Amino acid sequence: MKRLIDAFYNSVRAFRRLAQSEAAFQQELILLAIAIPLGWFVATSWSSYALLIGAVLLLIMVEVLNTGIEAACDAISREFHIDIQLAKDCGSLAVLISILLATGVWMFAIIERIYGAPI
Repeated sequence: MKRLIDAFYNSVRAFRRLAQSEAAFQQELILLAIAIPLGWFVATSWSSYALLIGAVLLLIMVEVLNTGIEAACDAISREFHIDIQLAKDCGSLAVLISILLATGVWMFAIIERIYGAPI
């Protein structure tokens, strides 16, 4: 049980630090705050609402992992190294893919809401 409590405190510390200092994380938290009520109007069912919010949470999760990769790379060296560049670029690509995924999920849900039928 102590491990779970310690893990929770570590997570809260990371959340606070990211919320205070990482612009991308801050923007995604704002996006989540907008998505939670907006999803009620866009979603046609509970499962589609969960999918809409889940897509935004997935984006936030990938951003957190990307930030962790960048922090680890910066802790190793701030000088240019081709392998560090690749690690950071891969993290950035993962964020881009999650943005495209979230955008696609929301676009399909909006189209479904407008036209009243699944595509």
